[in-house]
Amino acid sequence: MKVLAFKRFARNVTHLETAVAFYARALGFRPVGQIAADPALAALLGVSRVRRLRMRLGGEEIELSECFPAGAAYPAKAAANDLGVQHIAIVTPDIATSYVQALAQGAVPITKGGPQKLPESSGGVIAWKFHDPDGHPLEFLQFPKHSSPGFDHSAISVADVARSVAFYEGLGLVKAAATLNSGEAQDALDGLTGAVADVVALQPPQARPHVELLHYRAPPRGAPQAVAPPDIAADRMVFAGTGAAFLRDPDGHYIVIEPN
Repeated sequence: MKVLAFKRFARNVTHLETAVAFYARALGFRPVGQIAADPALAALLGVSRVRRLRMRLGGEEIELSECFPAGAAYPAKAAANDLGVQHIAIVTPDIATSYVQALAQGAVPITKGGPQKLPESSGGVIAWKFHDPDGHPLEFLQFPKHSSPGFDHSAISVADVARSVAFYEGLGLVKAAATLNSGEAQDALDGLTGAVADVVALQPPQARPHVELLHYRAPPRGAPQAVAPPDIAADRMVFAGTGAAFLRDPDGHYIVIEPN
């Protein structure tokens, strides 16, 4: 079975209407259709009922879902380098405005000191990381050149780069770039001290969005936590592919493959 495209990013939320309001007002996503029950998703996640709504920004789509019964809350002390952490990176043409707008809507900063300009060796982007009201991590990216709005990638924290690259290449993604990020800007961006991270981009046949592996060599990573499908931390990358599957990668990140 092979993936063909990153179809959408899905995450569980505590209260659907509250999350929808945040993603609309703070991030610019717009609803696609109406809030609806989804029996098939409820069966996939192992709960009695799910309410969900899909939202779009530019060419990309997210899905927010509220599970009944609700899963565990997002871990309160999760750090950027903890195994199991996953975020989506949202493209903005004006990060100075975007981050102020997000803060006004209740975003909680991860990055210290506002948006950070990363060195050219790390891509030369301006970035800012933050939590939504449920504790999920997110990132704003402003590229040196204009890029269309949407989300650029989903980044996942991994324990072993080679193992994760092999897993995703087995699904049909291709290693596109790799950098080693460190320095003051990286520390500020991640809210860490002494951050040293391997960053590896993996592209499906359709290049955007893509998957980004984050392997922190330092500081020491937190132990992986058991995350059940309905938990608030159980983000899902949904791919269009040549078959159907519900998988976990070597670090426990959830993957859904839907027939193209």
